[in-house]
Amino acid sequence: MFLNSKFSYSKSNKSYSDLLLELDSGKVLSIYFYPRRREIDVLFKDGRKEKIPILYNDQLIIEKSSENNVDLTINNSRKDSSIANSTATFFLLLIFIFGFALILKSTSKIASKAFGFGKSKAKFFTIEDVNTRFDDVAGVPEAAEELKEMINFLKNPKRLNDLGAKIPKGVLLIGPPGTGKTLLAKAIAGESGVPFLSISASEFVELFVGVGASRVRDLFEKAKENSPCIIFIDEIDSIGRQRGAGIGGGNDEREQTLNQLLTQLDGFSENSGIIVLAATNRPDILDSALLRPGRFDRKIEVLLPDIKGRNKILSVHSLSKPLSDDVDLNFWASRTAGFSGADLENLMNESAIHCARNFSEKISNENIENALEKITLGLRSSNVVSNKIKKIRAYNEVGRAIVSAVNNGIDSIDKITILPRSGFIGGYTKIAPDDDVISSGLISKKLLLSKIEIALAGRAAEIVVFGISEITQYAANNINYSTDIAKEMVTKYGFSVIGPVCLDQNNDEVFLGNSLLRNKSLIADKTSSIIDNQIIRISKEALANAVLKISKNRSMLEKIVEVLIDEETIDGNRFKELSTNLLKV
Repeated sequence: MFLNSKFSYSKSNKSYSDLLLELDSGKVLSIYFYPRRREIDVLFKDGRKEKIPILYNDQLIIEKSSENNVDLTINNSRKDSSIANSTATFFLLLIFIFGFALILKSTSKIASKAFGFGKSKAKFFTIEDVNTRFDDVAGVPEAAEELKEMINFLKNPKRLNDLGAKIPKGVLLIGPPGTGKTLLAKAIAGESGVPFLSISASEFVELFVGVGASRVRDLFEKAKENSPCIIFIDEIDSIGRQRGAGIGGGNDEREQTLNQLLTQLDGFSENSGIIVLAATNRPDILDSALLRPGRFDRKIEVLLPDIKGRNKILSVHSLSKPLSDDVDLNFWASRTAGFSGADLENLMNESAIHCARNFSEKISNENIENALEKITLGLRSSNVVSNKIKKIRAYNEVGRAIVSAVNNGIDSIDKITILPRSGFIGGYTKIAPDDDVISSGLISKKLLLSKIEIALAGRAAEIVVFGISEITQYAANNINYSTDIAKEMVTKYGFSVIGPVCLDQNNDEVFLGNSLLRNKSLIADKTSSIIDNQIIRISKEALANAVLKISKNRSMLEKIVEVLIDEETIDGNRFKELSTNLLKV
């Protein structure tokens, strides 16, 4: 139904040209013209009623209607358009109100976040929130004892006060990754019975200047409110790095955060009941102001576990795992020298996964062996190689095993295989590490020369068997390794004719920026030449010694190579069996 029309009209398929012809032929009775709607309602003499679109204010229709005496009614009312305009305005207003509400909501969120920038992100723990105890931490007895003493300080401050002693303000846990520093902190949280605030140092620093310092202040305010309390800052080297280092100075925001931390450490009294506990594996890059007495008073080293510690750690991580009766954890502790607590946990987890993969009910020695090889060497490769390649691999690996047996004894050989692993050209010879060397960190000149000989023994075996003209690049990685050792002997340890002089120029970390500012080498050209000659001399002498030892044991070499090609893998006991009465020292 159309406004101001007498009838109900239907949409027409007629064209504009058809309408003009109908007008000229006198078939049209009346027309209702709506200029604003750009259409007309046409009533024909035969009773038809149709709606036809036209141009706005069409003058031709008006003229044709006048010429043919057609009743023409022009309706130019704004009522319809006003209704449409009002409706459109209403909907636009609704959209505007809705958009404005969304803007206000998002703005409020941003504002709340902005006001929360300066708040500390530390997690608050009570004794009920942490289940870890010192019994769960194995392999680091010395560090655990030191921290137990700290807990006693907090629980019985009167004993110290009576003696005039002061509670240490800060304790720094130092050690390689995976040794249990964070786990010790969790144990302290569970054992202390006092509130525990934990935060990573990287959470202090944000894009906006001043946020880190504000968070440090907020952290210590929370600690004072809950005193006695322990603050734990993990990976403190993120903000505690030496100030003003690098090209163009340091990071202003990080340095401001560090300055605020130093101020806060000085700001509370010794017996306030607040202890700051921090952990890092890079104590060498920490700012000296952070390490002085009165801030971090105690430094506790969390070192790699010895064989007893590894045995205890394996026992802890085996409690929830079904082991076969023949599994001896002490044996696997002896096979994992140099492993951290995290490495040992991963070993037992991988063993359980391998056991599940084989649908076994209990973890066997085979499962642990497979996990150990996977962790230390990578996944086994299934590449098919020719017998010639197998021989090259076998001579290289057995050559290394023989020189190791001559230098360190038959028991030093853990396993020999020609089965390739990911990251290795061919097989490998696993030599049992010296636990005393790992725990003490002391390395003799004799041991380093032995390491170089063993590394070059594969090349030596190729020379003895195939001749100098037929050697391969199989020993490339071992040559690189031996060269590094020889370089350290000359430039770092004073194990050469140069004498006890440190000529190592790589003491400074690159990211600290100290070495980047040097325009000239600190070593004279003549001295550099002597260093190169000494490295070459040590390497050549080691290779000659390896060739001599393999030549003396040629019959043993051929025998074990034959067995290795056939069996592909020889363990330590099998090697010992094959070399009995054959090894010539």
